[in-house]
Amino acid sequence: MSGPIFLEPGRAEQDTLAIRLAAVPRPCRRQQDDATLAIRLPRKGPDEEAVSALAAELADRIGPAVHAYEVAALLEADGFSATVIQERYGHPDLFSLASALYERVPRAFPEPATAAADPWRPDTVRCLLRGLLFALPALAYLLTAPLWRVDRHAPVLIVAGIASWAWGQALGHRAHLRLATGRREATRTLLTGSVLGAVVATGLAALPAGGGPVTVVAAAQSLYLAGAGVLLVLGRERLLLAALSPLIAGAAVLPWWEPGTLLRLAVPLLALLATLAAAALVLASGLAVPAVAGPRPRLRASVPYGLFGLAAAVLVMLEGRRDPYAVIALTLSMGPAEWLLYRYRGRSVAALHASATPRAFQLRSSGVLALCLSCYLLLLLPAALFTGSGTFGLLSLAAVLWTALLLQAFGVAWPPAAVCLTAAGAAAAFTWLGPSPGHPAVLPAVCGVAAVALSACTVVLLGRPSPHS
Repeated sequence: MSGPIFLEPGRAEQDTLAIRLAAVPRPCRRQQDDATLAIRLPRKGPDEEAVSALAAELADRIGPAVHAYEVAALLEADGFSATVIQERYGHPDLFSLASALYERVPRAFPEPATAAADPWRPDTVRCLLRGLLFALPALAYLLTAPLWRVDRHAPVLIVAGIASWAWGQALGHRAHLRLATGRREATRTLLTGSVLGAVVATGLAALPAGGGPVTVVAAAQSLYLAGAGVLLVLGRERLLLAALSPLIAGAAVLPWWEPGTLLRLAVPLLALLATLAAAALVLASGLAVPAVAGPRPRLRASVPYGLFGLAAAVLVMLEGRRDPYAVIALTLSMGPAEWLLYRYRGRSVAALHASATPRAFQLRSSGVLALCLSCYLLLLLPAALFTGSGTFGLLSLAAVLWTALLLQAFGVAWPPAAVCLTAAGAAAAFTWLGPSPGHPAVLPAVCGVAAVALSACTVVLLGRPSPHS
């Protein structure tokens, strides 16, 4: 790799055989030394004096480099040829000279004149609102609790919920990929995917229901999750909160007033219709935007996100069998969990700017991971103690979900999907088929191993500068 060849009159290629006139010497010695006809003796090693002079000349540009390859790119951009490097500085190639310069110049990272804004600064209100929206649909089950039997109807709703959760994770990822192309393209993906997902979830729920009336309830649940997913992906959290206001009002009066069967059914139905109407309104506005040409992402790119959603739903369902209140606490904590994901990214970028070597950045990145994960688990600790659920079980499950979501936020999809699927399969097998079915220590132990594995993956995969640059 060499610099450009100049063919205009008066350039350096004419200096060799041309009659020279007296002229002011050029300021850069490395460009005038290679243009002479002086007889050069072969060197047996680098010219340390010349290399040191070059290091002093380029110190302000070499100092901020974090690797010798950056110095090599700098030299190449300055037009250093192989002949100059070998004859003037005595190094065999560009990378050898770059390594020598990198070692001579100490690392220096000048602060910018004004502090740059954190691109990953989280929206605290939005994050807390999303956590609340994840938990508010549970009020519908509270309102309709006297109208259905848990032993007969819960398995049907669980099947529909697991299917919707897995489908929604994959659809949300694909919609975000399509948003990079255009809003209309993402809207079309959400419209088609949400309708198909509701149909698939209802069809799977009809199997354990045997075609009974509870299938209608499963269909309503699937439709709500589809509509709410559209609003959450497109950032319309406040619109979804307004649609769920009937549920909030209906649940608020339960301690003082018995609404009766009709109102217990009408209030969740009203919230469902409002959610679907809001989703339809948002989709219609997105479809009105002009289309943009762009490549379609492959469907298989979203498969690991769907598999993670399936595994996470199974793990949460198993935890819910042990303690339903723990699941409520875990659901509410998803808002702070998202806030901490943003904080990890922002602090990792700051750690990258403050680190002089890859090893130093890995240590700082590991510290940021430990800090954010510890804050999340400490936030859940009072809930675990208050609900009386196993502290280690809830915290280990929370660690699994948070670290998996962190890896997915950086585009690392298959490792968390594989670890969570293995954990969910092992926990389900031991719970229902093991020698001691339903043993309370199975799920915490499995989640603990999965949390350690995912934390190790995070340190290795996100402890490099490249994912954060």
